[in-house]
Amino acid sequence: MMSRSYTNLLDLASGNLPLAGREKERKRFPRVMTVPGNILELDDEQASSVASENQSTVAGDRVIVVANLLPLKAKRRPDNKGWSFSWHEDNLLLRVKDGFPEDMEVLYVGSLPVDVDPIEQDDVANYLLEKFKCVAAFIPPHLLEKYYHGFCKKQLWPIFHYMLPFSGDHGGRFDRSMWEAYVAVNNMFSQKVIEILNPEDDFVWIHDYHLMVLPTFLRRRFVRLRMGFFLHSPFPSSELYRSLPVRQEILKALLNSDLIGFHTFDYARHFLSCCSRMLGLEYQSKRGYIGLDYFGRTVGIKIMPVGIHMGHIESVMRQADKELKVEELKQQFEGKTVLLGVDDMDIFKGINLKLLAMEHMLKEHPNWQGRAVLIQIANPARGKGINLEEVQRETEESCRRINKEFGRPGYEPIIFIHRTLSISERMAYYSIAECVVVTAVRDGMNLTPYEYIVCREGVSGAEPGSELSGPKKSMLVVSEFIGCSPSLSGAIRVNPWNIESTAEAMNEAISLAEPEKELRHEKHYRYVSTHDVAFWSRSFLQDMERTCADHFRKRCWAIGLGFGFRVVALDPSFKKLSVDDIVSAYCKAKNRAILLDYDGTLMPQNSIIKTPSAQVLTLLNRLSSDPQNLVFMVSGRGRDSLSKWFLSCKKLGLAAEHGYFLRWPQHEEWETNGQGSEFDWMEIAEPVMESYTEATDGSGIERKESALVWHYHDADPGFGFSQAKEMLDHLESVLANEPVAVKSGQLIVEVKPQGVTKGRVAEKIFSSMTNKGKQANFVLCIGDDRSDEDMFEILGTAVSSRILSYNAEVFACTVGQKPSKAKYYLDDSSEVITMLESLAEASDSPASSDEETDSVPTRVGHVTSFV
Repeated sequence: MMSRSYTNLLDLASGNLPLAGREKERKRFPRVMTVPGNILELDDEQASSVASENQSTVAGDRVIVVANLLPLKAKRRPDNKGWSFSWHEDNLLLRVKDGFPEDMEVLYVGSLPVDVDPIEQDDVANYLLEKFKCVAAFIPPHLLEKYYHGFCKKQLWPIFHYMLPFSGDHGGRFDRSMWEAYVAVNNMFSQKVIEILNPEDDFVWIHDYHLMVLPTFLRRRFVRLRMGFFLHSPFPSSELYRSLPVRQEILKALLNSDLIGFHTFDYARHFLSCCSRMLGLEYQSKRGYIGLDYFGRTVGIKIMPVGIHMGHIESVMRQADKELKVEELKQQFEGKTVLLGVDDMDIFKGINLKLLAMEHMLKEHPNWQGRAVLIQIANPARGKGINLEEVQRETEESCRRINKEFGRPGYEPIIFIHRTLSISERMAYYSIAECVVVTAVRDGMNLTPYEYIVCREGVSGAEPGSELSGPKKSMLVVSEFIGCSPSLSGAIRVNPWNIESTAEAMNEAISLAEPEKELRHEKHYRYVSTHDVAFWSRSFLQDMERTCADHFRKRCWAIGLGFGFRVVALDPSFKKLSVDDIVSAYCKAKNRAILLDYDGTLMPQNSIIKTPSAQVLTLLNRLSSDPQNLVFMVSGRGRDSLSKWFLSCKKLGLAAEHGYFLRWPQHEEWETNGQGSEFDWMEIAEPVMESYTEATDGSGIERKESALVWHYHDADPGFGFSQAKEMLDHLESVLANEPVAVKSGQLIVEVKPQGVTKGRVAEKIFSSMTNKGKQANFVLCIGDDRSDEDMFEILGTAVSSRILSYNAEVFACTVGQKPSKAKYYLDDSSEVITMLESLAEASDSPASSDEETDSVPTRVGHVTSFV
């Protein structure tokens, strides 16, 4: 079969396709455009042609790592002619390749930290591609200002760190032009990825909040692309996130990924809560893996905190030792107990809270005056964030005040270093610190504690007693609001807003006995050394492979416009019901059984008016008037409602309360299909439901003749689900000895007699037709919820159990694309009505009637003979 994995998309877009039968040799890197120009926009037909229907067997997968910034350093050459580039050794993304197989290529797509003149961009791009396997996205300055300094730093960054824009000065109002710039830059990144992408073989790994809508742009072109996203910042609770005007657009874009990663379960839980409340999606946990079913695709949720690169830290420690930095600091702070803080100058890092805690510790524990020193390293801010000048001014004022109050000749309790330190300098400070203090009020991960632990352990294989051997003890005071906190069980966790408790934690940390410090350090080092960046990247790639395993087994369709775009993935045996196919089978059949659900099938689920329309009543009359049809409405509603609503449909059969009551066509009497008519159990179940109704706002009880149903459609989704789960256990316990079944459904909990299902109704109808010598050779069964699955299940065995004709055409159809025992689906109730209209027209047509008359002489009374 000819491969459809094209490396030059210009050829694809222009129609210059390789000749069939000529196998194209797979190119190794570089596989990019080497001429100036833009990738042409592909329409849906072209986009779908890029994705192969069969999994590629070509070996040598690649990973394309996409981030806002490339892991490079750039500076202008001294002669001002061109640029010099080098790897940014401190960049985390540079180290992800350590977790991948050795033969796996890693490419990087991102922007540069410098502004390159447009005249130089082609030369720079080619150089980076050849020397570093990096593809640069050159963002115009005017766009960068609105994208990065605007939407990223003034919209997403604050709200992801729990800061709402209450006023224009406090967080900044939503600006539509900034959002448009954000979307434009994400689209620009997608073009750069497409330039080098081989959709059959490559993995794409997107990083952080700067590129949250990029998955949609890539998924539009390659429906089976293996793509993951990892968020390095916190994800806020749904109460905060839903204040974002483009909340749904971002959620839907992220769900176009195959795997979404978070540092902690808290962040993942907030994301899942947003998906539930805003998109109506519920997650499932299976064999330890969390997944969201999104239009037939399973979007995996990965919870894995990132680690550090052990080898890099150790090499930097050796460098610091060679430069005698550690020795210098030891001499400078001889006789002092050093506490260390290393943070970016940022409003969320809680630097001033740390200084206030230090001040409180010195006041409450005067024995530390003259002995304890807090060294606070404040890296310059990365961007033009909000309120930075105010934070810096407040921090410097606190330093001056504390040093003035507690300082003395030769001693300053606060050493404030506000500049960028080299990594070797930072390691030197770690080496002399007795305790590291992190008081961020909200932070995605924060790897400072990890780096500190490794430095205090020392270089593996170093001679005991040498500077490189390390003291092998460490203490940590960390905020409970940072991502690394859950993994550091030996740290003293604090609420940084509580100055007094933070001060006491700092005092406890430096006062603990040496053996205690060593035990805590040993526990932390064991975790950090085994959960390094290679472990993180390897685990993420393995989960991405697992999540994408069935991509090439399913049939996929790309539907929707803008950020409503999504891919619908269906099992090959699950397909949309073809009107032409069912009409053809309908016309050929002599004895037909049509079983229809009501709510969610003939009537939209979200409709306020529940009574059937004149169109539906007319349609049912037309179908049931055909002597070759036996049409039944099989509903969970009570018989009084069904009798009243379908009074005009005399030839329509009715099954109420999921089949407990049954009324045959042209009959007035209702049959009872339950095992008994005793309902004493209701006196037990109803008080239980009433207690939950009273405690759950938006819930209610529906009392039927044979069943009790607790609804929570209007309740808070999370609380309602929790209460339903608790009620289910409660009812099963108190009704254990009663002849009833307790089941949960779509926003309901129902108690009904045992053995009452829609499947039993279907079985009874088919058996009745068989007993009367009119065995059905055409069956149409349509429903939308869990109770209808019982009917679909019966249809699977009806032919083998001989209640249907051996050559029966069976159409089990669910409403909506979702996992089902049905083999067909229709999208909504409007499509159901359209399909039934086609069947009614086939019954009304003279040609059909003549054919039926010839083949079935005794048409009169055909329907009543089933009773």
